[in-house]
Amino acid sequence: QVQLVESGGGLVQTGGSLRLSCAVSGRTFGGYAMGWFRQAPGKEREFVAAISSWSGVNTYYADSVKGRFTISRDNAKNTVYLQMNKLKPEDTAVYYCAALLRYTSRTSPPVDAWGQGTLVTVSS
Repeated sequence: QVQLVESGGGLVQTGGSLRLSCAVSGRTFGGYAMGWFRQAPGKEREFVAAISSWSGVNTYYADSVKGRFTISRDNAKNTVYLQMNKLKPEDTAVYYCAALLRYTSRTSPPVDAWGQGTLVTVSS
């Protein structure tokens, strides 16, 4: 079974940047497509970004973060990242890392396992 642990959340001002990390253990990390999701207060969890397995040559983003967020992976470190730039108050949410059953260029990829989440708060 795969385990995921996110880190890197915190408080940042509008326009600032944060980098989230997700350390993965328990399975062959390289073989997993990975994703990031988020859940704002009072809202449903939503897709943020996905990256394909192994080389991570394919990526897909929600329209709301395209051009501001970048997903990447380091297979040697069993870690997936989410670089978040030009943050807005509406980006405030708990961010979840997910191991995907497969990569897809859709906003509802099938998830095999979730992390516990890390809180990002963007102040105006």
